[in-house]
Amino acid sequence: MRGKLLPLAGLYLVQGLPYGLQSGLLPVLLRAGGLSLTRVGLAKVLYAPWLLKLAWAPLVDAQGLARAWVTRSTAGLGLVCGLLAGLPPPGAGQAGLPAAVAGLLLLLNLGAAMQDVALDALAVQLLEPAELGPGNTVQVVAYKLGAALAGGALLALLPTFSWPQLFLLLAATYWLAAALAWAAPALRRLPQQPPSEQRPHTAHLLRDVLAVPGTVWTAGFVLTYKLGEQGASSLFPLLLLDHGVSAPELGLWNGVGAVVCSIAGSSLGGTLLAKHWKLLPLLRSVLRFRLGGLACQTALVFHLDTLGASMDAGTILRGSALLSLCLQHFLGGLVTTVTFTGMMRCSQLAPRALQVSRCSRDTRETTGLGLCGPDFDRDPHPPQATHYSLLATLELLGKLLLGTLAGGLADGLGPHPCFLLLLILSALPVLYLDLAPSTFL
Repeated sequence: MRGKLLPLAGLYLVQGLPYGLQSGLLPVLLRAGGLSLTRVGLAKVLYAPWLLKLAWAPLVDAQGLARAWVTRSTAGLGLVCGLLAGLPPPGAGQAGLPAAVAGLLLLLNLGAAMQDVALDALAVQLLEPAELGPGNTVQVVAYKLGAALAGGALLALLPTFSWPQLFLLLAATYWLAAALAWAAPALRRLPQQPPSEQRPHTAHLLRDVLAVPGTVWTAGFVLTYKLGEQGASSLFPLLLLDHGVSAPELGLWNGVGAVVCSIAGSSLGGTLLAKHWKLLPLLRSVLRFRLGGLACQTALVFHLDTLGASMDAGTILRGSALLSLCLQHFLGGLVTTVTFTGMMRCSQLAPRALQVSRCSRDTRETTGLGLCGPDFDRDPHPPQATHYSLLATLELLGKLLLGTLAGGLADGLGPHPCFLLLLILSALPVLYLDLAPSTFL
């Protein structure tokens, strides 16, 4: 199993680099260059290709070997980073992100999203059912490490390395990962999927995706299971900032501490699954723990506004609030790993290719028709890359939805009603598990 997990770890690590680059490094560079917070926030539009993965997932399935797609997309990411190294960085006095830099960063996200589709398809093909727990732990942990390296380590190197040197370092990292994807023995042993000569109609494809057992329920779950958690994780640090917690201290706890706790939670989830815990009972337990953690955080939000509440250094309230940040990230990492395992298990029920059967010449000559008979119907199930990409896109959409709207809800409703609403949203997935199909057991 180690021969499978090591190359997957390396590839998922580099997959996290663009996210860390644009969530950690780029905002600091833009803000230091004098851009307003609004313009810095608009840079999130560059994440748009991640929501469109389903549009090109059928290409991965139709054109054969997922390993070739991973290699090409990873090498392409290195090329984009090489081009970025040749451009001047965002500087002071600019009205916004330079068009050439923005275009290449958009292309970087497009390449990373395509790599994500191919890599998830490769993982679905590569991992056996007993390996899904450790495999999804590697996926989540390596991705978060990659994001932390790009958003934190590269930021720390800025005083020493210039803009071109940073992107040349990223380019070299991507090219090494592309070589790993092509040469890794475990990936080379995967059977090559013959390219499909005919693509299914989009409406048929969506119908076939939803026809895979458990897909409709799983899609509803992944779209909603992070709503309350993402809203709270977006708002709570800002409320602490408003109540006197310093930005550096908040960065330490909500940055480094959060990543460490999230990785610890993901690792625990993989360990429990590797010890043959049943998926559904484990998910129900961790969702209840997360609900309890959010209930405690909601109580802290109410207490922050009570008369005499103090967030001074060394107070119990301050310590409890900062620890609740880490606890929620720990439980969030645990929930994510278990959920991703369920997603991958659901996608493994779909065959590896959408098989479109065609009548033989003899059949057409015998019947006098250019149509296939009942024995030549196409397989009614979608390819695994397309199936998993649908679930992953819905999962991302659910996370972005409340993360984006939480500030508006807090401004419109007030922090207290907003957190009560988030608490209710976190309770819904626990109830939704009662409707889980047998494929999710």
